[in-house]
Amino acid sequence: GFMKRLILSLIVLAGVPVLSAQDKPNILWITNEDHGPHMGCYGDTYATTPNLDAVAAKGLLFNRAWSNAPVCAAARTTLIAGMYSPSTGGQHMRSMVPMPEGKKMYPQFLREAGYYCTNRSKEDYNLEKPEGVWDESSGKAHWKNRPDGAPFFAIFNCTLSHESKLRVRPHTAIHDPAKVRVPAYHPDTPEVRQDWAQYYDTVTKADEEAGEVLADVEKAGLAEDTIVFFYADHGAGMSRNKRWPSNSGLHVPMMVYFPEKWKHLAPKEYSAGGKSDRLVSFVDLAPTLLSIIGIKPPEWMQGHAFAGEYQTEPPEFMHGFRGRMDERYDMVRSVTDGRFVYLRNYMPHLSQGQHVNYQFATPSTAVWRAFYDAGKLNVAQSRFWNVPKDSEELYDLETDPDEVVNLVSSAEHQPVLKRLREAMKANVFATRDVGLLPEGEMHRRAAGGSPYDMARDESRYPLAEVFEAAELASTQTPDDLDAVRALMGSQDPAVRYWGATGALIRGKAAVAVTSDTLESLVNNDDNPQVRIAAAWALAEHGSGEAQTGAAKTLLDLANWEQTKNVFTSLSAMTAIDNLTSSAKPDVAMVKALPTKGEAPDGRYGGYIGNLVSSYGWEKGEADDAPAKTGKRKGKKK
Repeated sequence: GFMKRLILSLIVLAGVPVLSAQDKPNILWITNEDHGPHMGCYGDTYATTPNLDAVAAKGLLFNRAWSNAPVCAAARTTLIAGMYSPSTGGQHMRSMVPMPEGKKMYPQFLREAGYYCTNRSKEDYNLEKPEGVWDESSGKAHWKNRPDGAPFFAIFNCTLSHESKLRVRPHTAIHDPAKVRVPAYHPDTPEVRQDWAQYYDTVTKADEEAGEVLADVEKAGLAEDTIVFFYADHGAGMSRNKRWPSNSGLHVPMMVYFPEKWKHLAPKEYSAGGKSDRLVSFVDLAPTLLSIIGIKPPEWMQGHAFAGEYQTEPPEFMHGFRGRMDERYDMVRSVTDGRFVYLRNYMPHLSQGQHVNYQFATPSTAVWRAFYDAGKLNVAQSRFWNVPKDSEELYDLETDPDEVVNLVSSAEHQPVLKRLREAMKANVFATRDVGLLPEGEMHRRAAGGSPYDMARDESRYPLAEVFEAAELASTQTPDDLDAVRALMGSQDPAVRYWGATGALIRGKAAVAVTSDTLESLVNNDDNPQVRIAAAWALAEHGSGEAQTGAAKTLLDLANWEQTKNVFTSLSAMTAIDNLTSSAKPDVAMVKALPTKGEAPDGRYGGYIGNLVSSYGWEKGEADDAPAKTGKRKGKKK
């Protein structure tokens, strides 16, 4: 014993680090899908979540945690990279872009530091994975398989509370639908109550699975050496929660437990059973992990470490975003200071409740829409479906937790509005948000490289100019048509795209005044995204030959075999699908379009087919395909 100790102390004196398994903590992440803070530990008395409530009772619960994105792939993409997805180009649901040059996914840092890293089992990143991210990522991945003496980082992802589970019938009830609190944005119907109650049932099932994962660690005698994180990947799977970047879609439960031995690495405000008002979001998780294991987070990570030796002061704001959701385009940016939530809608001409096939497979979604069409909803319940959306939204979570009273025009809230608007803009510039480019245009400019690197080259991405164009286009002020027309004459195709979109958003009078410029873009522009935006404006609000010609242009560009570009055809299909004028092509013409073609990645494969199959759904003329797409190639989301 003495000799061994002497040799060890000599090695230590020589400055060679001696690592035993206990020199670094094990880190366990339990993650659930599609659920908000509907848990006992968050004061929800209807919820049944005893296992995770017990973690909160001995650990620290975060009152205000956001997932940054209201849908899984975009949220996980933020998480794995430690960068907001709109800065890497990974903000669109089930997309794929190259990883930025010289950057790593966080498990690579952990593995280099000697951690055995496992993920069980969903990845679903919109970023191409470098070599060597996980030791194992599969349904069999487990910390038990680590080499002797290695600390582990292990994710156990539970799918039991996923959106797809709240629509399974028949179903054995745990919670009574009669006792559900129906939020102000949903109509109080039996289907809505059933879906909400069943959602709570799935949360209970997920809590049981979390209990089993924790019991395994306990049985192995590792509880005192293991830091535990729990969070869900975005808000509830119900409509206006999942996919919508307000607090209802982004507010997630998050808690951490640091055993006695590792308390020195815990958040500064840590106490057993404590609650923190610190703003934490998914972009903070990678830097936090690095900080816990003693690595200074690299400058390019965009979050704030909330534990470990490099923890920072709390940020003043959290940011959210929404890009394309499956086959439906949208662009929204959101920000909160913890009390107020601000949303900026860059595509106000599209409703919140666009027909995402997968979302419409949930019974309450279809019933909610039917009530809207029948004129049976109040103002708060109608907003999800209304066109146009407000360009800006502002909510006070203290007085209006359901976010249904827009305070944008309230005189007393102007200072708050200004502060949050500025915070959103600051984040766009700090992260060089590429979401201001249409998806196809982003890929064209990145041309084989990463959108992140393209965006840092001012000659390829003049951000200020594109941002100003998007801002101008998406306000709904009728009196700035000269400025909108001027955008259409820009050298930059993204600016021209926003100019044409600005005319579309402003409607008939604006299109009449700018129709010659729009026609010229449709007929002569060399950029398909510009042609589509201009053709959409004319096909919806134009007249005569210009209108019929524009509709024909959209049909040509929707033909995937001809364009050989999935983004061009997806954008053209989006325009066609949203037309309400007499120029809207009939169902037979659209059903004849090809639904297969070239794409840079398999993840884009099904979206044009989704739009073609659901075309005419408002009139009941759609194929029966929407019901089937919930089972899309067996892939869950």
